[in-house]
Amino acid sequence: MQPTPKNLILILALVLGFVLVYAISSAPGKGKDVPFSAFLNLVDAGQVTDVILKGTSVTGRTQAQEVFTTTIPRYFAVVPLLHEKRVHFRIESGESSNLFFAILSSWLPIILIIGVWVFFMRQMQGGNKVMGFGKSKPKKTDENTVKVTFADVAGIDESKAELDEIVEFLKDPSKFEKLGGRIPTGVLLVGEPGTGKTLLAKAIAGEAGVAFFSISGSDFVEMFVGVGASRVRDLFAQARAAAPCIIFIDEIDAVGRHRGAGLGGGNDEREQTLNQLLVEMDGFNGNEGVIVVAATNRPDVLDSALTRPGRFDRQVTVPKPDLAGRQRILQVHTKGITLDKDVDLKVVAQATPGFTGADLANLANESALAAARKNQATVCMADFEEARDKLMMGKERRSMVIPDKEKRTTAFHEAGHALVAALTPGVDPVHKVTIVPRGRALGLTMLLPTEDRYSQHRSQLVGMLSMMMGGRAAEEIIFNHFTTGASNDLERATQVAHKMVCNWGMSERVGPVYLAVGQGEVFLGRDLMKKKRISQSSARLIDQEVKRIVNDAYQQAKSLLQSHLEQLNLVTERLIERETIDGSYILEVLGKPAPA
Repeated sequence: MQPTPKNLILILALVLGFVLVYAISSAPGKGKDVPFSAFLNLVDAGQVTDVILKGTSVTGRTQAQEVFTTTIPRYFAVVPLLHEKRVHFRIESGESSNLFFAILSSWLPIILIIGVWVFFMRQMQGGNKVMGFGKSKPKKTDENTVKVTFADVAGIDESKAELDEIVEFLKDPSKFEKLGGRIPTGVLLVGEPGTGKTLLAKAIAGEAGVAFFSISGSDFVEMFVGVGASRVRDLFAQARAAAPCIIFIDEIDAVGRHRGAGLGGGNDEREQTLNQLLVEMDGFNGNEGVIVVAATNRPDVLDSALTRPGRFDRQVTVPKPDLAGRQRILQVHTKGITLDKDVDLKVVAQATPGFTGADLANLANESALAAARKNQATVCMADFEEARDKLMMGKERRSMVIPDKEKRTTAFHEAGHALVAALTPGVDPVHKVTIVPRGRALGLTMLLPTEDRYSQHRSQLVGMLSMMMGGRAAEEIIFNHFTTGASNDLERATQVAHKMVCNWGMSERVGPVYLAVGQGEVFLGRDLMKKKRISQSSARLIDQEVKRIVNDAYQQAKSLLQSHLEQLNLVTERLIERETIDGSYILEVLGKPAPA
């Protein structure tokens, strides 16, 4: 029988009562009170055998075994007399006698030990593991409270289609079982942050009408050995009891990384947790009606035993939305926003290439906030423009005071970027040029593609490199010196050129080989001891080719600006005057027609 709180209190009361009775019964009785003079006479006559001196109090025993007490001014005044008459005496602390305090100070440690022992025994017998560390605490959403469905997920239709079978199985498992089919044990959602992996998992539970257990990968791992594995067992036990249901593990790479990848040995807490997860997903215990959905943006670091068929049977890629997908996502996130008649969500979607679902939700929210700051009744197109520029380029810093000379240098720099971009085929159209500081930049040239792009050919990359070098080229042409403003341009240009040589095989001298060793995110235990496959001569050749490609782009930008000096000056003067200009003015200066 498990001890209840009432039983525990009764046990402690009995123990304390026993201690009190024992202490009272063993305490010496208080004898007859005698005057101090009588005490001295007894001692002088040799009638006293034992004496206890305690402050100004004296307790003694006569030869007739009579106990007496008296009070003396100072005990050390009678010590010589007691010694002379050979009376056995001892001196105790002079603090006031408190029986209850004495009992507590003597027996409280024993009482605490007994209480802690009873408490731990109760915890162990109750199956809670000590202090409940081994209990898994997922966020459970009941089937009646899951409000998210596939209607709330837009822009990733292919990913939703792959998960339809999971929903059908949870609704009607007999449809698959009668033909001998087996539903996937787990589904791994792979995609960049903000693409909607968590929302998609909730939509599966909402469509199927089943319970939904949500937990993060980092919630399993603790500093105590064995707690992670215990929590995995407890989580699956809860899920089996609520089957059919879905277990969603967010950021599973926190617990599912390659085993044996640590530098200090493989038997660590995280690996024990992973081993238990592997057993629960495909061990002797069946998980009928329990489907594990996990999400990660680092599938490359997951253990191969976790991603094999039988555990995570399917890997569903959740990509960034295309143009049509972005438009549908904007429609979802603007349902509760009062839009002006001039708002065209298709145009907004065209102007936000590369935005994820989370980015678009943030864009809609920032637009509403911008309209509210202006005390508007509706959100108009200008608010979306302002919010997009803020998200892509940073908040304007109009309070920053820039000297006129430096402002002019920045204007020529940005005008150089804009003109080279407009004059180079294959480069995205110029959307906006500004010399108002945003974020950490003193000026920005913003390009916007007219369509989604999934690959680029060499001429486009070379044109982009020329655009990046246009600012530095303008500085050299006009001022015959360089500033630190081109630092980020040089960094990005070098990175693109290095990928052209090592990743994409776009160098004739190096050839069509992949030499991108050591790039990307390093997984310490796996990549630390990896041997390089590049010789010194190859590394030297790569450096030479990267430098040549960047220099060629710089010379191309310089040549274009030298042949359009008049236009460069016109754009610069307009920038100094208005601080921000649209791409249409760049085309007007160059005599080019505006895009349809």
